[in-house]
Amino acid sequence: MQAAANAVQNSMGEMPTAVHPQSKSRADGSTMKSLAWFGSQDVRIVDAPVPEITEPDDVILKVTGTTICGSDLHLYHGEIVALQKGDILGHEFMGVVDRIGPNIKNLTIGQRVVSSFQIACGECKYCKQKLSSFCDRTNPSTLMNYMYGHRDAGFFGYSHFTGGFAGGQAEYVRVPKGNVNLLAIPDGVPDEQALYLSDVLATSYHCVMDTGIEQGDTVGVWGLGPIGLCVVKWALLKGAKRIIGIDRIPERLQLASEKLGIETLDFSVHTDVVKRIQEIAPGGLDVTLDCGTFHQPKTLLHKLEKALMLETDVSEIVNEMIVCVKKGGRCGIIGAYAGFANHFNIGALMEKGVRLIGNGQAPVHKWWKEILEDYILTGKFDPTFMVTHRVSLEDFPQLYSAFDKRKDGVVKVFVETKFSNPPAPGCPKLSRVDDWGKM
Repeated sequence: MQAAANAVQNSMGEMPTAVHPQSKSRADGSTMKSLAWFGSQDVRIVDAPVPEITEPDDVILKVTGTTICGSDLHLYHGEIVALQKGDILGHEFMGVVDRIGPNIKNLTIGQRVVSSFQIACGECKYCKQKLSSFCDRTNPSTLMNYMYGHRDAGFFGYSHFTGGFAGGQAEYVRVPKGNVNLLAIPDGVPDEQALYLSDVLATSYHCVMDTGIEQGDTVGVWGLGPIGLCVVKWALLKGAKRIIGIDRIPERLQLASEKLGIETLDFSVHTDVVKRIQEIAPGGLDVTLDCGTFHQPKTLLHKLEKALMLETDVSEIVNEMIVCVKKGGRCGIIGAYAGFANHFNIGALMEKGVRLIGNGQAPVHKWWKEILEDYILTGKFDPTFMVTHRVSLEDFPQLYSAFDKRKDGVVKVFVETKFSNPPAPGCPKLSRVDDWGKM
């Protein structure tokens, strides 16, 4: 499938864009440590060229914090089309400004900033509405245009399907249109709070806002990883009266129950999720939210169809949500889906008048200032509740494996580089992945 996708991409050429993924290397030949993909479950630390200013709106960052995201596991398992060996991964990162292009007027050398995971041009009709993930002018992928009818914005470190831009799981990263795609961070905000503005905070907030959580709603949240846990916190802040979190990882269920105070449902115990929801929430849920992933089918049928490449995604969670939600209810999908799923319950969707909302890739630019100013700076939302570990960049290959297996209760990880600040008070200290579970 991967080779066929790459062949299709190459034969179709590229769409015209305002930025280009190719970067210049520094004249002195300097290199950096970075995490690159070489095949399914094969990621390695490599020495790559340090990027140089290539286009006049570029900014080069020294990365001071990066992380692994649940959606990165789709790359790890080779489930995203148009990945190429040697691609540098990573779409959540922050840093200090190292170099700036001649057009950059709003940033200075040494300034602390966080990058959005998407690359927006700042000028198209979507960017003018702060819908940065829908930017028309930064993703050259003709394959995405062919599959979806349109293109999303270019994303950092997420295959050539999203533009082929080198990611931030590295010591340096080139940020195209840096005047648009970087947010300055106040001195009083520690890196462990700022980093996740890059993706997980804006993504989870967008899910709640776009689906429309209202005062008094009863909400079901499928998946209690970092996105799902943050969705729970946002939903509580928006007035949800009851939240039921569905997962099977004991540590995540415990965190949601003890730290966030919600009801939980372990689907490894209650294998018929719909039946259990109908028992504990007669009449149905007002809102259901898919915050999970598509790469772990639950039933034998979907496992077989995925193995035979008859589908790229599974419809199990969406079907559960549609059946569990009230007539006229709302179902939001923020979990990452990429292609086609079989056995979708379109009949229930139509007959119940359900509003099935694809939340899209969250428009980070629409929300990140609001989240920073109204929630982080005021203390209403402290993202560090989900940060369970801190490791070094060199540990990334082991981290991918551990994160994939949910080792040692891992939820969200702060990955440091040689440019990072020491851990903030109350945040995890540096550890080695190989030592997890030995304490």
